[in-house]
Amino acid sequence: MLRRLFLAAIVLCALTQQTQRVWSQQPTAQQTAAQQTASQQTPPSATPKTDPASAQSKDTVGSDTLFQRGLTTEQFAQLSARLSEPNGYFDTDNLISNESSYLHVMGKLRQLKLSGGAFIGVGPDQSFSYIAQIRPRIAFMVDIRRDNLLQHVWFKSLFALSRNRMEYLCLMFGKPVPADLKTWDTRSIQDIVAYLDKNSSKRELFTKTVADVQARVKSFGLKLEPSELETITRIHTAFFEAGPNLKFTSKGRAPRYYYPDYRDLLLEKDLTGKQCNYLVTEGDFRYLQTLEERNLVVPVVGNLAGGQALRQIAQFLREKGERVSAFYTSNVEFYLMRGYQDTEFDQFARNLSTLPRNANSVIIRSYFNGTWGYEHPQTVSGYYSTQLLQTMDSFVKEYDAGGYRSYTDLIGKHLLDLR
Repeated sequence: MLRRLFLAAIVLCALTQQTQRVWSQQPTAQQTAAQQTASQQTPPSATPKTDPASAQSKDTVGSDTLFQRGLTTEQFAQLSARLSEPNGYFDTDNLISNESSYLHVMGKLRQLKLSGGAFIGVGPDQSFSYIAQIRPRIAFMVDIRRDNLLQHVWFKSLFALSRNRMEYLCLMFGKPVPADLKTWDTRSIQDIVAYLDKNSSKRELFTKTVADVQARVKSFGLKLEPSELETITRIHTAFFEAGPNLKFTSKGRAPRYYYPDYRDLLLEKDLTGKQCNYLVTEGDFRYLQTLEERNLVVPVVGNLAGGQALRQIAQFLREKGERVSAFYTSNVEFYLMRGYQDTEFDQFARNLSTLPRNANSVIIRSYFNGTWGYEHPQTVSGYYSTQLLQTMDSFVKEYDAGGYRSYTDLIGKHLLDLR
């Protein structure tokens, strides 16, 4: 009897040690990538070569938990700092987009069934509309100007203070919040814009919201200088003073006649006639709000041709077994191709090639008609800007083959037809 108990104890101990070894052996990011890539079903027509930036089709348990739970305040602040580069310069305030065509890619994105993954975008809140449709698990807002990070911190505070999209816009512009706020959950964006236009902004409401925003901003864990808190108030003041008439401005230059105001951006449609700004439906607003609450919209100071931001994002995503679904570059590549250093576009292309991706991962860019005196074939009548869509794989392949020798090459090759 004692011998049997002794043998059973030995077996139980061995099983326990084996279990502990299994749980303690966590694979490296490279091992995980290799295992997951090998498990994918590759169609016969696909290239047999293994791309180090290829996306994984299955997330690790750890990353699933992270994206469901979100980042802690400390993790959020540390990640933003880890990814960021020193502040750079650009001669615009970029408080709102100047791309009236920004939604013209939406129908194609739906057709591609693009969803999940990670979103990377530049600029202020036009990226939110792409996020609302794609529903990524995490988003990175990257811009060379630290003021853009501060503006996204401001957006984050407004999401935290708002019960719905109507209140969000009222806090943004200093408008009185309607007494029947809950009923606005199902109202159209036209109704909301009409309310904003009808009701005057109130200085006392703005002053109170500024104080509430400042308190929220300080709770996000980011290291901000007093002057940066003042910049956040300056951004807020611009929205308060101009209201929905606010337009994109450049330093020393008046807004161009064709620039949309904030109202135009709210009411804009895609090429199928669908309104799909992130504030059109309560569901889209709440998806953004939830991402912000879980600290999964990460503001980053970074040059797309720099040596840190995009490469660090690539490393983070590989560690988490995640891939980029969409990368919105606006017209940044135009400036990189005429940059002060001949290597700027090359560095950007090399940075992009490190990002984990799959065959559906896309680049969303904008082109402004009149650049080089060329009207783009995909230009829509009545729009000065043109949205363009290209797969990341086709970009990397063309760049590796030496095919991008001019900006005309960039905006003319391997583009998906949006119509």
